Amino acid sequence: MYTASWRDVVRRDLFGPSPDPRDKPYRFVDRAVLLVFTAFGFRFDIRGSEHVPVNGGAIISSNHVSFFDFMFLGLAALPQHRMVRFMAKAAVFGHWFAGPFMRAMQHIPVDRKAGAAAFESAVRALKDGEVVGVFPEATISTSFTVKDLKAGAARMAVDAGVPIIPAAVWGGQRIATKGHKVQWRRGVPVTVILGEPIVAEPGERPQALLRRTKAAMEALLDEAQRSYPEQPSGTDDSWWLPAHLGGTAPTPEEAASSDAVRAAGKEVTAARPHPAKRLLTRLRRR
Repeated sequence: MYTASWRDVVRRDLFGPSPDPRDKPYRFVDRAVLLVFTAFGFRFDIRGSEHVPVNGGAIISSNHVSFFDFMFLGLAALPQHRMVRFMAKAAVFGHWFAGPFMRAMQHIPVDRKAGAAAFESAVRALKDGEVVGVFPEATISTSFTVKDLKAGAARMAVDAGVPIIPAAVWGGQRIATKGHKVQWRRGVPVTVILGEPIVAEPGERPQALLRRTKAAMEALLDEAQRSYPEQPSGTDDSWWLPAHLGGTAPTPEEAASSDAVRAAGKEVTAARPHPAKRLLTRLRRR
């Protein structure tokens, strides 16, 4: 297991002997992220970094279980001195704080109402030799299994003529994920596995490549889950484990049904009490 330290944060050769000057903002953010990892003592089990090419374009196609998955995947690419350009919701780029960093790090905004522009930007980046990170499930999987994948990653790989590196992340959902409060635990193990590159065969259609990619991602996720060094401490803590491994997370079918309701805008959420009312409630409890 690898635990980040202050020595990693200040390492001169962290990004290789001659990093691109244009990536200075990215390097600043990476060091800040390492500082956070150091402060919370996250324990990383990173496998397969050697599958990220030292040069040339590639797509990292990963499952999605937490809000911090992109940080974990970025850490896995660091041994090869690669900066991953992640495709992310356009709304993030409009955020007053995150937006300037996202643009400076050359991540790729995705507007779901106009996806063609994001697709073209990603293909251009791949042809320019960049590594592009994609979460083809399009959103966090609340069942903690691999959902149906969008075909964009496979289409980009075929159009740009680059390999797909399947990936799995696991453990980050215990810190921050959809439908659960953020829990800043110390020493949480996080597993990241990068698989062998998948190259489109001559004449292979994107859907066939997508099926191969999904199968590889499922195998890597199963490996990450079964080799994870910790288990739930009890029934109340089993929410982060998928149902097929004995956890209480929703089944894929239940999660898909909830996603459909949410997408249709029919989800009913409880009104959040006024801050003054929440303060009074806390004072009464004391």
